[in-house]
Amino acid sequence: MASSDIDTKLTQFAPVVLSIFRIVFGLLFTLHGTQKLLGFPTAMPSGTVPMGTWPYWYAGVIELVLGLLILTGLFTRIAAFVASGEMAYAYFSAHLPTAFWPIDNGGEPAVLFCFGFLLLVFLGGGSIALDSVLRRKS
Repeated sequence: MASSDIDTKLTQFAPVVLSIFRIVFGLLFTLHGTQKLLGFPTAMPSGTVPMGTWPYWYAGVIELVLGLLILTGLFTRIAAFVASGEMAYAYFSAHLPTAFWPIDNGGEPAVLFCFGFLLLVFLGGGSIALDSVLRRKS
C-alpha cells in the first residue's frame, strides 16, 4: 500500500480522532480542577484548596469550567485559548523559577496541556462536539 493510500485512509478519521483527543484532554483537565476543589477523584497531598486562595483555587475553577467546555466541545476554541494561557502562566510562574527544564521542575503537564490546548485553538473540537451541532443548526 502506497503512503498516499495510507494518508487518504487515515485522513478520513481525523475529525473523529480529534474529537477523542479533545474529550480525553478535557476530561483530564476537568479532573485537575475537581482534585483542587473537591478532592476528587483523589485528594492532593495538601488536601483541597481553600476557597479564594490565589492562584490555586482560581486555577481549579478555571480547570473545572474550561475542562467541561472542552470535554463537551462547547466554545472549544475560546475555552482552549484561555486554558492554554492558564497553563503557560502556571509554567512560567510556578515551574520555571525552580529549574529551566520541564523534566527538572515538574512542569511537563503544564507544557503538554498548554500546547495541546493551543492545537485545539487552531483545529477546533472535531466532528463530535456541541460546537458542530450548533454550527449545523445555524
